Amino acid sequence: MKKKIKEAISLQIAKNPGRVVLAVILVMNILFFVAAAGVIYSLSPPTLKDTGFGAAVFYTITMVLDAGCISFIIEDVGQTSVAVIIFCLIVVILGMVIFTGAVIGYLTNYISAFIEHANEGEKRLYLTNHTVILNWNSRASEIVNDLLYSENAEKVVVLVNDNRDKVEKEITDRILDTLAREKREKKEARSELKGMKRFVQWIRDRRPQRLTVIVREGETFSSKQLDDISLYSAKAVIILGRDIANSVCRFNQQERIDKYENGNAETIKTLVQVAEITGAQDSADNQRIIVEVEDDWTLGLVNKIIEHKENAGKCNIIPVAVNRILGQILSQFSIMPELNLVYSILFSNKGAAFYSMKQPIPADVNRYMEQYLSTHKKAIPLAFMDGKDGEQCFYMAGSQEALTEENEVRAGKELQVDLNEDYWIEKKNVIILGHNSKSHFIMEGFNAFCSEWNYKDGREIMDIIVIDDAENLKKQDYYRKYSQVSQVIEADIYEKEKITDAINRFVASKEEDTSILVLSDDRVAADELDANALIYLIYVQDIIRTRMKEDASFEKGSIDVIVEIINPKNYDVVRSYSVDNVVISNRYVSKMMTQIAEKEALFDFYNDILTYDEDCENGYESKEIYAKNVSSFFKRIPRISTAAELIRAVYAATPEDNKAIVIGYVTSGGKIVLFDSNQEKTYVQLGSQDKLLVFSNH
Repeated sequence: MKKKIKEAISLQIAKNPGRVVLAVILVMNILFFVAAAGVIYSLSPPTLKDTGFGAAVFYTITMVLDAGCISFIIEDVGQTSVAVIIFCLIVVILGMVIFTGAVIGYLTNYISAFIEHANEGEKRLYLTNHTVILNWNSRASEIVNDLLYSENAEKVVVLVNDNRDKVEKEITDRILDTLAREKREKKEARSELKGMKRFVQWIRDRRPQRLTVIVREGETFSSKQLDDISLYSAKAVIILGRDIANSVCRFNQQERIDKYENGNAETIKTLVQVAEITGAQDSADNQRIIVEVEDDWTLGLVNKIIEHKENAGKCNIIPVAVNRILGQILSQFSIMPELNLVYSILFSNKGAAFYSMKQPIPADVNRYMEQYLSTHKKAIPLAFMDGKDGEQCFYMAGSQEALTEENEVRAGKELQVDLNEDYWIEKKNVIILGHNSKSHFIMEGFNAFCSEWNYKDGREIMDIIVIDDAENLKKQDYYRKYSQVSQVIEADIYEKEKITDAINRFVASKEEDTSILVLSDDRVAADELDANALIYLIYVQDIIRTRMKEDASFEKGSIDVIVEIINPKNYDVVRSYSVDNVVISNRYVSKMMTQIAEKEALFDFYNDILTYDEDCENGYESKEIYAKNVSSFFKRIPRISTAAELIRAVYAATPEDNKAIVIGYVTSGGKIVLFDSNQEKTYVQLGSQDKLLVFSNH
């Protein structure tokens, strides 16, 4: 029997030490109170004994909790000897140690352990309708940051394998930076108002932030960890890849590069577990699983998982091909640099954005567009698509509510526009400096553009030269399969003269403007990110300054510099070189994923507008956003008008098979104006050097 008791105690100490300590404290206190009460009871007069042993226990507890009660207890007992006084003092002192000290110590330790376990993610979270981010990389903080502009209160749970403190700091720094910038912008805007208007705007600007972020550390593919963050009731789950640039050891850098170029098994492992949980019958309906993929192997397996695991109406898996999307974006920016600023707004939850609404595709789409434009002046219909989420219409507006807000457009003096029927995009000259993991997809984007816009007589619409080191040029087979690449120049980053001479010769040989795309290598260590891009930028800016000094007729705007950076912290450094088109490429994907997490249908729309289409028998397949020169698009520049008049006049003047929808314009000074508010209160006066933002097939 004694052996079994010892064994049971040993097991409890090993398994539940906290409970054992609590039990010992309780037993010690009970024994102490009973013993002390027994002494007091034995010393009490008959009149006090009649009240029972409970009164003696009460006296003991009273002394422990309030030592000042000793005098009253001695008086009640009727004993005033030194021995009684000393005994009472001993009871107080022992009680403070055994009862007060032990209990407070245990509770303090319990509270500390509770906080520590909560921080370590050991306590279960009971959440619904929240966003879950699994893994962490350089794109992740922007996903969280963009939720600041959500119209609803947002809850985000981030589960990472390690470095929880680092992730929390990155999120905090990013959000605080955004809030500080917002505060400055709002203050500047209020300074232009007066009196009561300024006060009212101040009240509006003090809108409380409704974003809650919790970071947990654990295994991203552990069913218990995923269950503890209420994955089954999340509205969206975003599975991110891990950055190679964040490798702890520089010596295994190349090994990791080779490994992740072949595929990401960790993403697949996590997706299988997530699909299992979200596809269950007791999970929330219409959960969106956004999976970030960077290579064809991973994309192929994700598509297989979709075939096997996707449960319609439960878990909807959306693979986002990061490199392909970024390649398409960078190619479009090289062709039309103005789109950088346009997309930075439209792909965000802040200000104008793309929205979708479920509705059947009408038999006559053009007729629907005309009818909608006549009764809505705060939203612009763009296109209909039939996707996995059913038939949808996509709009540009300032809010979701604007899509259904009907306001009849006033019938004023009808604006007449005279369009150039023979409009064709001007020839594009591009210099590519450097390389990254998206180089192949950038060239594919150029290929698609050329397929749509090459001249009918067979001439190329683009002329591209690539300047890069020999190793990476060899990896790309010197761009031989791209007919628009007229020259490839081998030059190490340190060969300044060779690089600048090649750029000068190319620019001097062209009558049209030239775009210079500076790429940042994303396959290097974290402390080397953007270093080469900055060196290339110094070379280019030196060329521009020299040409301006030597040639008074040289226009700085004839060379558009588009600089890609990976780390947002380098943004200010690049901007200090007077470059307006700084592309923080990761942010575009982050913003897209944030919006897709809210509206799955937007994924198909983004894929569509980022891809140029070949001319086929039935016309161009889909529409894209173009920045078209006002002087080329119109035969005569339209008179000053409202945005409502301009939108409807251009739509009416374009042919049935290529309806053009104006969504805004860019001034010659680089100011972006999007028609996302009341179109009748937005006045437009176009200049010959302005660019019209047009959503059209061609």
